[in-house]
Amino acid sequence: MNSSKIFPPTYLLIAIIVMLVLHFTWPLTTILFPPWQLLGIIPLGVGVMINVIAANTFQTRNTTIKPFEESTALVTGGLYQVSRNPMYLGIVLILAGVAILLGSLTPFAVIPVVIVLLDRNFIRFEEQKLAQTFGPRWVEYRRRVRRWV
Repeated sequence: MNSSKIFPPTYLLIAIIVMLVLHFTWPLTTILFPPWQLLGIIPLGVGVMINVIAANTFQTRNTTIKPFEESTALVTGGLYQVSRNPMYLGIVLILAGVAILLGSLTPFAVIPVVIVLLDRNFIRFEEQKLAQTFGPRWVEYRRRVRRWV
């Protein structure tokens, strides 16, 4: 594994910092006012739960959670029956929750950028590796289960 690779949690942290900077320096307009901003707790909490459950599923299957390491098992149960990438979905939900909690418009602009970065820097690579490693099993799984939801 190349230790210089940046992992998805780092993208999440950087995205939250960028959202905060945008909110406090260039909010454009407020789109959610108290107490409605508190609704952000819901996607934030769901995103965290999805990540914990998905990570535990990998751990119980004894395969790596790290994107650049070789998978030893094709995980298709639990949340992976609904989404091929629940951890990335969890990251997006966390970011949506943070944006809602902040309540201004500009933090929402970070979310599509993160989605594109996750797709280009992780998902495409991971799916290619899974196809090489698991062949027909991966193809069947990919046919049945959507990438995000």
